[in-house]
Amino acid sequence: MTTWITVCDTCKTGDWQIGSEKTDGARLAELVENTATPLAPQVQVRRFSCLMGCSRACNVTIQAEGKLAYTLSEFAPIPEAADAIVAYARLHADSTTGQVPYRSWPAGVKGHFAARHLPLPDAPDLPGAAE
Repeated sequence: MTTWITVCDTCKTGDWQIGSEKTDGARLAELVENTATPLAPQVQVRRFSCLMGCSRACNVTIQAEGKLAYTLSEFAPIPEAADAIVAYARLHADSTTGQVPYRSWPAGVKGHFAARHLPLPDAPDLPGAAE
């Protein structure tokens, strides 16, 4: 099963300068793509314009079908952040539920978690769904 890293490519940190060639999110996305591609075949990266976490840029989500999903934020667009994001996504991919024990988290993701999202329920499990 594939774990997806979605990187907001429109994020701009407080240090971003008007007229810069790329947004901070686009720079982070490029770093994550370059890190994930050769190292983590079970992890895929995609970009999305806007994850609506503007006050906490740069934002990413880590998710896979049937697993807990996570939103992480306030990353600097630097190689160390990309390495930590991909390392966490690999652990997420290896987990049956998406939950990764805190002791296993890469140091670079600690303090960056903004939200945990439940997996979507199967349609028959929805209240009021026809049987």
